[in-house]
Amino acid sequence: MALIVQKYGGTSVGNPERILNVARRAIAAQEAGNQLVVVVSAMSGVTDNLIKLAKDVSPNPSEREMDVLLATGEQTTIALTAMAINGLGKKAVSLTGAQAGIITSDLHTKAKIAHITPERVTEALAEGNIVIIAGFQGETAEGTITTLGRGGSDLTAIAIAAAIKADLCQIFTDVDGVYTCDPRVVPSAKKISEISYDEMLEMASSGSKVMQSRSVEFAKKFGVVFEVRSSFNNNPGTIVKEETDSMEAVVVRGVSIEKNQAKVTITHVPDRPGTAAKIFNAVANAGLIIDMIVQNVSVQGSTDISFTMSKDELPKAQARLAPVVKEVGASEMLAQDGIAKLSIVGIGMRSHSGVAAKLFDALSSGGINIQMISTSEIKTAVIIDETHIAEGANLVHEAFGLGVASH
Repeated sequence: MALIVQKYGGTSVGNPERILNVARRAIAAQEAGNQLVVVVSAMSGVTDNLIKLAKDVSPNPSEREMDVLLATGEQTTIALTAMAINGLGKKAVSLTGAQAGIITSDLHTKAKIAHITPERVTEALAEGNIVIIAGFQGETAEGTITTLGRGGSDLTAIAIAAAIKADLCQIFTDVDGVYTCDPRVVPSAKKISEISYDEMLEMASSGSKVMQSRSVEFAKKFGVVFEVRSSFNNNPGTIVKEETDSMEAVVVRGVSIEKNQAKVTITHVPDRPGTAAKIFNAVANAGLIIDMIVQNVSVQGSTDISFTMSKDELPKAQARLAPVVKEVGASEMLAQDGIAKLSIVGIGMRSHSGVAAKLFDALSSGGINIQMISTSEIKTAVIIDETHIAEGANLVHEAFGLGVASH
């Protein structure tokens, strides 16, 4: 008998019919002789509607009350899912994040899981229940409701799987696995049968929307093997696990793309100690998350510093950095949107040469100009014009032979 955690996202529980589908899947897993915990998200569209309601009554609602409000989205789903299972003649019990023993930090809307005491979960399982847990939420040590931020239900599932020492964690979503690239952009993309935590992390942070990176980080830290698969069919998905020797034979595992990026360049920054620190402290204090950073070689005592971020953060960055640019004695701040990031990822890149050259060749064959380059041990990323991102992804995908055979 296996102990399985299954997580279903918002589209998988988007209406009563789909909730019944999840209920039937859960029952089938239990009838196959397994103990089952099901983590669910809010029904698709519910969280957005709750945010809109909040904005309708207050232009700037407090984050504490937003957490209280948003946590109700998942509570609706757990109750309905438990009702559906009970209605089909099986035993199910629903638990909020707090009832499941998820204790978090007190950072509202982006809380981190501190620890889990899953006694109520294990007791309910021992009584023969399918346990339905609200994803995306927990409570502080003082008992205040918190939410875990975007992708929080994935994090809940993996953390619960670690806490109860589950044999398998299945992340059910609206795609049937992790692909070599987004199939909507690259039609020849193939499903990857297995991928290492590190590759999955790089793909998640490079724009692959299948999983949030901190869920993968948590899985890696606690050694939780998980599978990403579709809730709409029975196809096997993608297993995410610790890397094996055979994985290194694949040089590039996949191509990730991220649109809606923006670039900020601060020109003629005085080249002296502490200047970059002032600029990036201002960025950090504004809570801005930045991605690539490039500093030019110093010429005549000054340099240019460029960095990228989400386009949505650009106005905030400009407002926060304008006084800092003057303070450090730089010339000006230039902002540009309409750019996108294209990344190639693979643990095999550590032991193979010429990977970056092949990437650059593929893009140049399409006349696509590269604006910035960033590399790590298992990833090379470039910034290009957003209008060329689909063409670029297809060229690079083909250059590395990713669509030829399944990896």
